[in-house]
Parts: sequence; C-alpha cells; structure tokens
Amino acid sequence: MFKGSIVAIVTPFKANGYVDFDKLRELVEFQIENGTDAIVPCGTTGESSTLDYDEHMEVIKVVVNQVNKRVPVIAGTGSNSTSEAIELTQKAKDAGVDGALLVTPYYNKPTQEGLYRHYMAVADAVDLPQVLYNVPGRTGVNLLPETVARLALHKNIVAIKEATGSLQQASEIISLCGDQIDVLSGDDFITFPMMACGAKGVISVLANIMPKTVADLVDAFAAGDLETARQLHLKTLKIGNAMFIESNPVPVKTALELMGKAPADVRLPLAPLSDASKAKLTAIMKEYKLI
Repeated sequence: MFKGSIVAIVTPFKANGYVDFDKLRELVEFQIENGTDAIVPCGTTGESSTLDYDEHMEVIKVVVNQVNKRVPVIAGTGSNSTSEAIELTQKAKDAGVDGALLVTPYYNKPTQEGLYRHYMAVADAVDLPQVLYNVPGRTGVNLLPETVARLALHKNIVAIKEATGSLQQASEIISLCGDQIDVLSGDDFITFPMMACGAKGVISVLANIMPKTVADLVDAFAAGDLETARQLHLKTLKIGNAMFIESNPVPVKTALELMGKAPADVRLPLAPLSDASKAKLTAIMKEYKLI
C-alpha cells in the first residue's frame, strides 16, 4: 500500500521554540515538487517526543491540508502507552491521514507478547492502515520477525518500517510474511540492498535534503534499472552517514539551515550540532553541491 521514497519530515521550530508552520508548508512543497511518494510527519525525525499533544495534532493537520491528497500522509502516532497510541491514531484518522506509523513502545521493554497485544489493540481500535516501526536503537526493544508475521494477519497492519539495520532480519520478515505486509527500509544506507531482498521503498531522513535523489534511487530499482539504483546507493552513502554524525534530527536540520530552507533549532534534550560536526557536515554538503 505504501511504497517508494517516503520522507520522515522534520518539524521546523522558530527561535522562540514554537513550531514554524509556514516553513513546514514550504518543506512539504519541496518534497512533492521533487518526487517524494509519501510524507511522514511526527516521526523520530519530526521530534514527536518533544511535541506536546496539541502541537502533535496541529503538525499532522497542517501537513494533511498542505498535501491536499497529492501524496499519502502517514502520521507518527506511536507511544509507549497503548491507550495514548490509540487516541493519537484515532485523532490522526479524524484529521484525514492515509495511514499511521507506530513505533514500538519505548522504555517499558515489553515482551514479544506485549508488543503483539499492543499493536493488535491499536489495529482493532482504529480502522486505518498502520505501519509498524521497529527501531531498537531508539526504543530498547526489537520486534522480531515471528511477531511481525503474527501481526501481518491483521487487515489494518499493512507495512513495517524496519530500522534494525539488519538485512538478515529484514529478509526473515519478507520470507515469513510474503505479500501479507510491505517492508520499508528505515535506514537510508541500506535502501538498495533491502529492496534487493524485497522491500518496497524507504522512510528516509536523507530525503529531507535530497528528495529527488532518494526518489530516483527507489524509482530506478522499481523500474528494473539496478545499475542506476546501485550507483545512487553508493553516491549517497557519505551524505547519508553524515545525517547521523550526531543524534537525528540535529544534523539534517542543520543541513536544511545551511541550504536556507528551515531553521536548525531543536528542542532540549537535543542540542545544536557541535562546531566540529558542523564543519564536517558543511564540507560534505559542499562536496555534494548542496550549498
């Protein structure tokens, strides 16, 4: 259902700390103009963990309205509280999103059975296409392939953003689930090899600053032009890695500021990019002719 180059869009902030909705609208247009296939507001890259409830919903509504049905909007609505995840997902559905991205419950460290029951509760409660989001490096828990296969039987669970960085785990999910669920890369650096295993695209950080390139890579692979996709994969490795020179989304927001597209401001406990990292990032962006 969801495929291609999907951007995990940043949430721009003004210097006073408030969300810059005008810049957010501009970033949405930048994405659509450059071939992005879907937009994810309020994911990890969108700093969902430091948006309050009203801000979270307003960001989703602004993106839905700005997109105006030109591409799907998949709202981040995950929580470590199942009841809160249900409430956010229902509110996002009411706002007109096309799907929800649900991160595994963080901090609680649930068992596989707990994860299964959490996702089933959300899927049962809200009739909306839902994307599982597995990112153990952030959450401290790994949604195992066998659990994904159990969840894939639910009609509302349509995809997984697989961000373990493990081709083995992604392959096992694809092998166990077949066509019951679509797998999306959660890491830019393995989009190409994951698609070779059967993934349908990527939920990308890099697409915030290089939307056309990421879209070209995914489109080339889908069209069977593996050599072009391979070349773009290798070409983007260095800049993709630079997006994680410090905690995401600090580098990508700094990159957007260097490009003149949005402020680099982040909310505590995130801190601005260090001078040394900014110098490295600036040099790499010049190398890629982004600035």
